[in-house]
Amino acid sequence: MNSSPNRPLRVALIGTAKRSHYLYGPLLKMLPQTVMLVSVWGRSADSARQLGESLGVPWYTDLGQLVRETAPEIGVVSVAYGANGEVGLMAVEHGLHVLLETPIAHRLSEADAIIAAAVERGVKIEVAEQFHRRPQEQIKLKLIESGLFGRVYSAFNDFAGHGYHGVSVMRSYLGFDAKPIQVVGAVQKYDLTPHWSRMTETVGSWSETQEHGMVTFEGGQIGVFHWTDLGYYSSLRWWRSSRFLAEKGMGITLGTGQDNHEQLTLLAPGDEGQRLITLDRRWERADGGALVAIVAHTGDPELPIVRWDNPVLAEIQGPGPQLHDDRIGVAGCLLSLVNAVRHNTSPTYGPYQARLDQEITLAIRQSAQLGGQPIRLPLDPADE
Repeated sequence: MNSSPNRPLRVALIGTAKRSHYLYGPLLKMLPQTVMLVSVWGRSADSARQLGESLGVPWYTDLGQLVRETAPEIGVVSVAYGANGEVGLMAVEHGLHVLLETPIAHRLSEADAIIAAAVERGVKIEVAEQFHRRPQEQIKLKLIESGLFGRVYSAFNDFAGHGYHGVSVMRSYLGFDAKPIQVVGAVQKYDLTPHWSRMTETVGSWSETQEHGMVTFEGGQIGVFHWTDLGYYSSLRWWRSSRFLAEKGMGITLGTGQDNHEQLTLLAPGDEGQRLITLDRRWERADGGALVAIVAHTGDPELPIVRWDNPVLAEIQGPGPQLHDDRIGVAGCLLSLVNAVRHNTSPTYGPYQARLDQEITLAIRQSAQLGGQPIRLPLDPADE
């Protein structure tokens, strides 16, 4: 095996879920300077063969044999939603660094077993929580990190992602080091007028489940979460917004479907009005191409520009792939794991943050089941 520290890391794709075909397989092939796809694994021979042949690599139904014969260092786990915890643990127990799909596990006890197995074997875990890694979120986090906004006091997720996805966006504004201590939740089901669904491509009668949560943090910060389970598919539920309120300004995403606009403001000179931060998306060419960067023009004389660079472009040669924002976010998850393995550091999100996002989601539902009773964190996995 090539021992160069900058060589591509050997990767196995573990699972034959849809995302293996349309997302992870093509993404791994797109980054030959960074990763080398060497094999795939599936539970059934037919599905494993189909995926392996489509990607041009050996396929296996025995993970131990895959590890012995193709020597992967990283396993990208992409399986059916309910199997995340089981297969993730299996990959870690075979000694692989892993990129796990979301959630890290459905039960906290499963997440704890995965984390403990990784610690015992000295392997890294990253979780494909891409929502806060999307470019529009990354430039906001860069601005918050710069100190221009001062301390962020409250953060809101208003239909910008379900469950743990939305919780991660909300927590990212406060800082992932902010410690949640209490959750209050409300969950209700409502009937809606018949309408067309993007998911089924039919007109039918639908009901929705709305989830609402308020999270209190140790430092006094507040996080607010809203979601409807028709948020991805129904023309009745078109709103998308996330926002933060900070010591020196605020930021809000105003969204209708995919059409999102950022309004980020600081005080204008004279301290009587707001000064708008403008965002400039930079492309490879004047008429398009890949996204190169987002540049924030702050109007602050001491820090006039804050810049986020597309991490995918740094890993390839030649013209960049024209990935949409969500796939850039997923690529950021993969690159976080690669860098952690190469440099023996921690991933930038990692299993503990993924577990906490899932814990808050479970606490919202537990509180709702108890009529809105406050739930103290941490939860006891034995009570799941």
